[in-house]
Amino acid sequence: MTHDPDRPIFERSCCPIACALDLLGDKWTLLIIRDLLLGKKRYQEFLESPERIATNILADRLKKIESAGLVIHQAYQQKPVRYEYALTKKGEDLKPILQALVKWGKTHYPDTEVFESVKK
Repeated sequence: MTHDPDRPIFERSCCPIACALDLLGDKWTLLIIRDLLLGKKRYQEFLESPERIATNILADRLKKIESAGLVIHQAYQQKPVRYEYALTKKGEDLKPILQALVKWGKTHYPDTEVFESVKK
């Protein structure tokens, strides 16, 4: 039996929550998605976020979410080659989930701040 490339291979469970957590459940991925939703596009912009992600982790997570179809990248500079990242439809579909997390977080952690969109 051959594997259909359009159907995912479940890492540990066929539960949709487990599958989502396999991709999004580390402490950095949703923060990168948040930054993309706020308008950040470039590697250096992600590094400027207050959570202070390490460069090796950022590079790893960007590759992971790109291979999962959440983001695409394209060169904006050739020498040296530098890339901008953008959410795909699949990545954009995470927006209401992050909005729900913001609502929950503001309710239970009322002194937190909601970050503003990047003005560009």
